[in-house]
Amino acid sequence: MKMRRLRRSFSCAIAGLVYCIKSEKNMKIHILATILVVIAALVAGLNSIEWGLLILTVFMVLVAETVNTAVEKTVDLVTTEYHPLAKLAKNLAAGAVLLATIGSLAMAVIIFGPHI
Repeated sequence: MKMRRLRRSFSCAIAGLVYCIKSEKNMKIHILATILVVIAALVAGLNSIEWGLLILTVFMVLVAETVNTAVEKTVDLVTTEYHPLAKLAKNLAAGAVLLATIGSLAMAVIIFGPHI
């Protein structure tokens, strides 16, 4: 019984990720950037610490984009009318993605700088 629930949990999580990748343009952009960064990391020959930092940074952005999508869908579920707090919630979630992206760019400079 517990294994069935665990499988169901993973299934729901994967369905959410697939939805986000298929429906969100920005998630597609982040996935493309991830692929390019991994290729660059392979070419640069990063060490294990650099790989670890890179993976954490990439996933920070992907998680932020996924949470942003969840916030947007939740706000859309609650109200279809304009409301300043709905706009603020969406803007704050988008701002979190922006912060994560800026942090990832800074980390890219730190990691890839010495290899260039």
